[in-house]
Amino acid sequence: MAKRGFIFFSFLLVLTGHVCAQKKEVVQDYINTWRETAIAEMIRTGVPAAITLAQGIHESGAGLSQLVQESKNHFGIKCKSNWTGETVKHDDDAKQECFRKYPSAAESFRDHSDFLKAGQRYAFLFTYNPEDYKAWAKGLKQAGYATNPKYPEVLIKLIEDYNLQEYTLIALGKSPDPQTEQKPVFASQTDAADNTVPPVEDNSYKEKPIPVVTPAYPDYVFKINETKVVFVKKGVSYLSIAQQYSVDLGNLFKFNDMEPAEATAYDQLVYLQPKRKTGDHDHHEVKPGESLLDIAQTEAIRMESLLEYNWLKPGQMPAVGEKLSLKKKSDNMPKLALKDNYSIMNNTHR
Repeated sequence: MAKRGFIFFSFLLVLTGHVCAQKKEVVQDYINTWRETAIAEMIRTGVPAAITLAQGIHESGAGLSQLVQESKNHFGIKCKSNWTGETVKHDDDAKQECFRKYPSAAESFRDHSDFLKAGQRYAFLFTYNPEDYKAWAKGLKQAGYATNPKYPEVLIKLIEDYNLQEYTLIALGKSPDPQTEQKPVFASQTDAADNTVPPVEDNSYKEKPIPVVTPAYPDYVFKINETKVVFVKKGVSYLSIAQQYSVDLGNLFKFNDMEPAEATAYDQLVYLQPKRKTGDHDHHEVKPGESLLDIAQTEAIRMESLLEYNWLKPGQMPAVGEKLSLKKKSDNMPKLALKDNYSIMNNTHR
């Protein structure tokens, strides 16, 4: 009898382990499906990708909940008075509450970002460091996103168990995306670069171009520093961009601090309105491979302002690691890159 009990207990352990493994596979499938969307939404609105994925996993049961099946609503967002789209009824804190219904799950992700970004009670979240997922998780509970007193702990555990912070870092350009091909591109697309020391050939110390990782920019108009921008692939006619977005061609070049050209020479950001005189951040740390134009495009700040704030003249380039002021006149001029290195760097993307 004791032996039979031991066998039954062992069977339960195996069964429990199998169920847990299945659950992990389901969650990982959800992450693999929606990771790029979460990264793109972070770039567009600033909502940390780790938070978006953790909320999506929890609120939707990793995409398997009844609410998701009926409404494609991955974040449990209720109708509210300003919702004009379709709705479904679902039992939650009360019976038959009104929830938003979406034509696609991707629109649910977009609405979730907009819901947080536009909501006055969530405004304080965007003053937090986007890498501080614990502050964001606690802030969501504080703002009333969920009634579960353990809501922050649930999100934090999901982020740490499934390493969701990785996708926030990818969106910030601080970590390469292992699923994205890495190739030399216009450095304004990221704050991250491959910091590997270039190899030495025959003791000649010949430098190699520094590859830059491209984050997953959306394929529609989005904003950086409250400035409308599109991400355009190499070889696209500037005239076609101007016509598509109803922007004067001369102004398009002016908005992007560039000389007139026929087509894009590399994958790049193209602003559709004047960039701001001040940046969205206080400083920008110069990364390997970046030029001043790259930085101005990355931060959506006018070149004239970037030069003025940092006591720089056209043609001067700060050294890697220097912090450039984006909002006010710096106390000191930054250290400059060596001429040879600057020349090499300029040839990397031009």
